[in-house]
Amino acid sequence: MIRKSLALAVLATVVTTAAAEARDQIRIVGSSTVFPFTTRVAEEFGRTTSFKTPVIESTGTGGGFKLFCDGVGIDTADITNASRAIKKSEVETCAKNGVTEITEIKIGYDGIVLANSKAAPRLSVTLEQLFLALAKDVPDGKGGFIPNPHKMWSEIDPSLPAKKIEVLGPPPTSGTRDAFNELAMEGGCNKIPAMAELKKTDEKKHKAICQGVREDGVFVEAGENDVLIIRKLEANKDAYGIFGYSFLDQNRDKIQSSLINGVEDDYDNISSGKYPISRSLFIYVKKAHVGVIPGMKEFIAEYTADKAWVPDGYLAAKGLIALPDAERAKWREQAMTLANNVGM
Repeated sequence: MIRKSLALAVLATVVTTAAAEARDQIRIVGSSTVFPFTTRVAEEFGRTTSFKTPVIESTGTGGGFKLFCDGVGIDTADITNASRAIKKSEVETCAKNGVTEITEIKIGYDGIVLANSKAAPRLSVTLEQLFLALAKDVPDGKGGFIPNPHKMWSEIDPSLPAKKIEVLGPPPTSGTRDAFNELAMEGGCNKIPAMAELKKTDEKKHKAICQGVREDGVFVEAGENDVLIIRKLEANKDAYGIFGYSFLDQNRDKIQSSLINGVEDDYDNISSGKYPISRSLFIYVKKAHVGVIPGMKEFIAEYTADKAWVPDGYLAAKGLIALPDAERAKWREQAMTLANNVGM
């Protein structure tokens, strides 16, 4: 019986090893915002090394973490792109499924823009006005809240356009949506005195109101495909779209960004944090797959090479805002040592 169990164990090891060897391409999932950067690195990696070009799927940040945290093994993702940091709940899900060693690598910065067709006037809007345009519920001025009554931009402020509010944006699974809710919606919400007071007494209700987005058709979830949003903006000059700076940068011949709090979303303003809706971008590496899936270490080395992610590297041409030198050195060291730096 012992001999039979030993034979079965050896067979299982052989099958597992063979299966691991059967996948010779890195599999990457996650953020649609980070997708073009990782795709560019993958193309360079496939062209300049003996390894196959990684397979990349744009699933959104939340969808990416779900796939990444599904377990360890060749049927699961090796790396996930993210336009926000991993949440505590996602770290716990990972751990529950055996994904206990994860390397977080910040790759750069991005700004979230509110853009429209170049055939229409450019918008200048404050975070408070943006909140009042897109919030599900707004203060009624009497200590309570009412469903958002604003149908026209000019109803919020006479200085805004006299046209109906139409905004296309990402779904709740998107890291862009998470960041927009936190930085833009809550940032604008906190400019309202009543909401600042509410935060002191009821943080849960404050967050629900500040990050609640309209569901009455004014805000339209346009999926994870930012290219589709740009096409819709070209077709409808009265609409606005929410997406990452890199997509704006690649499509400036068709669309233009809005001024937010009077600040341009240019490279310097985003990297310095002066632009109000700036955020960090990441990739997450499953350490258990390094040495099992061919090329993992080499791919990470390519991503964090000077030719890729410095201010004049090839990722800058795709719209990535580079990290400052000292910060970049810190993240490169964590990447190359495969530090288990998540959930610590």
